[in-house]
Amino acid sequence: MLLRRFTRPPRPQPFWIVPLNNSRTFSSSSIKCAKPYYVTTPIFYPNAAPHIGHLYTLVAADIFARHARLSSGEPIRFLTGTDEHGLKIQKAAQAQGLEPLEFCNKLSVRFNDLANKAGASYTRFIRTSEQDHRDTVQYLWRALDSQGLIYKGHHRGWYSVSDECFYTNGQVRRIRVPIKFKDGSSERTPGKRIPTKRVIISKETGSVVEWAEERNYMFRLSRFREFLLERYQSNPDVLHPPQQRTFILDMLSKPLADLSISRPRSRLHWGIAVPDDPEHTVYVWFDALTNYLTGVGYPWNGEEQGAKVYWPPDLQVVGKDIVRFHAIYFPAMLQALGLPLPKRLLAHSHWTVNRRKMSKSVGNVIDPFIAIDELGVDLVRYYLARVGGRFRDDVDWSGEQLEKHAAELQSLLGNFYLRVTSTAIRKRLHKDLHSNLRPLLEQSLETDKLKEAATPLQTLASVVDGHVKELNLADALEAIVHQLKAANVMLNLTEPWAKSTPQALIEKVYALSLETLRICGILLQPYIPAKAGELLDVMGVPPSERSLSHGEYLCGTIGEVMPGVKLFSRPSKHVD
Repeated sequence: MLLRRFTRPPRPQPFWIVPLNNSRTFSSSSIKCAKPYYVTTPIFYPNAAPHIGHLYTLVAADIFARHARLSSGEPIRFLTGTDEHGLKIQKAAQAQGLEPLEFCNKLSVRFNDLANKAGASYTRFIRTSEQDHRDTVQYLWRALDSQGLIYKGHHRGWYSVSDECFYTNGQVRRIRVPIKFKDGSSERTPGKRIPTKRVIISKETGSVVEWAEERNYMFRLSRFREFLLERYQSNPDVLHPPQQRTFILDMLSKPLADLSISRPRSRLHWGIAVPDDPEHTVYVWFDALTNYLTGVGYPWNGEEQGAKVYWPPDLQVVGKDIVRFHAIYFPAMLQALGLPLPKRLLAHSHWTVNRRKMSKSVGNVIDPFIAIDELGVDLVRYYLARVGGRFRDDVDWSGEQLEKHAAELQSLLGNFYLRVTSTAIRKRLHKDLHSNLRPLLEQSLETDKLKEAATPLQTLASVVDGHVKELNLADALEAIVHQLKAANVMLNLTEPWAKSTPQALIEKVYALSLETLRICGILLQPYIPAKAGELLDVMGVPPSERSLSHGEYLCGTIGEVMPGVKLFSRPSKHVD
């Protein structure tokens, strides 16, 4: 660790001689060598308790991480954590009479608890207050400084404490808002208008801004505009969904200003000190973005060398409100260092309540811990992916819709398993049936009453995989749900419990139903890991046969099936 702290970085390859078409800097389609999968969430700002939006990001990233494990069978890196520096944290801690680190310790553990409660399979929960991250930030600063990419200049602009971001005159607007007292109420005199005041806000986020003039360190971001423009024009799949790419291309169509990457220590003392200048603190976003490198041991000295194989991230999952930092600032920093750029960036939309943004002042913040406790983590995960898994548009949280989709899964999967393994069907089967499932499944493809359920089952795994590769979790789930619906319809039409149903047909229906459950159970593991695992357990599917390749038709084993297992219990009430 001491070596990392005090060794000055070697001079990296200057950004201006890294070719624009270098395969290291663009999409995965141009990278020939396989590498271990690396997925990240943004590190969450612990100035307040976690809300449902944080859970959404964690679950989405975890689904991609689990799907990657199913696909490759290899270890992956999944990074999440908390962003603990900045003026917002400093002020929040002061308001509670706490030291910033003590304040962060209290709230960071809540985000860690949420990640665990959500079933997130992260490999590291990082905190930017940790020493190895401080070392990485200072190393990176010196590396950029050694290229002449950092200079000291006079910076002026509109600063948002909430966004921890500077805005130009063109990025803000003036509005009038009601005057509020300390208790949050507005003064209202009968027959008179509510008194208002004029404030200036960010056009992008709606956050209040204040004018600031400082002598700060600047990063020569302007030099990277053409490189970034070329990246997004030539590689449309790098940034998803398409409207976020359009937003970034619009930003890059205009001159790109250099980026202020420090704040005076007199204003911001809670953060990482600028190397060799204790009077300045590293800008919180420069600090925070570096965590993705810290998470894989950068600068890869000594014992961290092995983690280098994980770089770059295969996927970064962030909210649309922070897309500019990840699509412009971070790639510019990496390109300056001659490091490969993240392969893909997913900037998802937000969850709202009654079509309004969640806000403590409005009182419409959804507590993710309560939602999970009410229905169970897997049903909440299913709802988030089923409704919000296209990532393009804001989605409205609804307790009624949550129950509706929970009931859908309980019926199509849980009740289907109970029906298939019922005594009424099992008593019609030969005792040695399980040793002869394969010929029955082959025959099902040629049986008129079963074709509609059997034929799509042959390609379901590849269809689901294709949707996930397109970053569309909702359509991946829709394909699985459609298959389960087809299997339920098949069961209703063939009535394998009826005395009038031929023995041969009953056995084919039973075999096809089990194969449907086996395949759907494998494919549902990233979405509902606990319940999918329980389903595969009670069907005797070996742990070694639960990969994506085993999700193909006739490519896995079904062992001893336990009848009468209830996978789900009905929700007790709305989660609002």
